[in-house]
Amino acid sequence: MTMNINWFPGHMKKTKEMILDNLKLVDIVLEIIDARIPVSSRNPMIDEIIGDKPRMIIMNKADLSDKEENKKWVERFKESGIASLALSSKERVNVDKIYSLAKGLLKEKFDRNKEKSIENPLIKIMIVGVPNSGKSTFINNVSQKKGARVGNRPGVTQTKQWIKTKSNIQLLDTPGVLWPKFDEKTGLNLSFTNAIKDEVVNIEDLTLKFIDIMKESYPKNLKERYGIGVEGLSPIEIYEAIGKKRGAIISGGEIDYTRVANIILNDFRSGKLGRITLERL
Repeated sequence: MTMNINWFPGHMKKTKEMILDNLKLVDIVLEIIDARIPVSSRNPMIDEIIGDKPRMIIMNKADLSDKEENKKWVERFKESGIASLALSSKERVNVDKIYSLAKGLLKEKFDRNKEKSIENPLIKIMIVGVPNSGKSTFINNVSQKKGARVGNRPGVTQTKQWIKTKSNIQLLDTPGVLWPKFDEKTGLNLSFTNAIKDEVVNIEDLTLKFIDIMKESYPKNLKERYGIGVEGLSPIEIYEAIGKKRGAIISGGEIDYTRVANIILNDFRSGKLGRITLERL
């Protein structure tokens, strides 16, 4: 079974143009990625768009991802020359740490300002990322106010927003942007994390794929959450066992596959299924 997902709404084309138009206004591009899918949540168009502009990566939702994998990915980005931090979307962001990282990337600018007796100049940072990566939540944490529109559905931020903070950082938010085509694995990972809306995919097939991955990488999480054994069972048998355990039965004793799919995906997305990284090193 294969799932073909192509997703490039018109507003995402406008976002690409917006990023290009506003690059000259900022010092750094900060890319927010989902720590559960550190590869799939990185838009390859960003490299092309920002060119040599200094960049940072925030691995957001690190409280939902595998703790050991978070450490490995931060180190991997460091080895590739990209400053990165793993952050929980629920905790207060250490703004001083963000500023310190940014300052390290802007050494020439700070050296020039020091000559002018400007010790801590304003740093302007553009925030980019795929839908539902937690950009607006991150911005609200940094600014310590409800400055950005936040929603749990992809595409809430529709236009650029300048947000002032209580530190010497000014943020430029941009709408979440995907790219025209991606391979099946990337499409699945973006769908698992709800960067691609459930309405665009077959949620039952999506859940079957997810169970297959979980059986291979995190079988203990399935056992502990749903009280079922998974050894020797196929993904569809695990799917149905969860349905029976949760009483997701329709008339005639049939499994309500759509209801079970929503249960499983919501458990993953909310962290109730445990800390899971789908792209592991």
